[in-house]
Amino acid sequence: MAVLGIGTDIVECLRIAQMIERHGELFLNRVYTAREIEYCSSRKAATQHYAGRWAAKEAVLKAMGTGWARGISWQDIEVRNDEGGRPFIALGGGAREVCESLGVSEMLITISHCRSHATAYALANRHDD
Repeated sequence: MAVLGIGTDIVECLRIAQMIERHGELFLNRVYTAREIEYCSSRKAATQHYAGRWAAKEAVLKAMGTGWARGISWQDIEVRNDEGGRPFIALGGGAREVCESLGVSEMLITISHCRSHATAYALANRHDD
């Protein structure tokens, strides 16, 4: 296994709350997938979960080393949770294409949040056979 990139991000939960308040569904549907919106909206501290997913998407971009270039959109990076609650990344569109071209075979993510901040750390791996 080879590490191809790392990324981290931190965001104020208040900033995400203000974006949701100001732009509502327009903001949510631009940044988050329907699955992410359903998950976050069902949580007691929804804003913290939205902020965590924002940070995760930014961390993944940093691990890829591309930023928002090369045709990548917010919804190309989706944060899901396995049955035990562990977050994982599902890539689509431009993000998947970039990762395939870089040889990324696995994108690991961890997310943490409290009332004021959310943070995420991403690790892009290539499995050598």
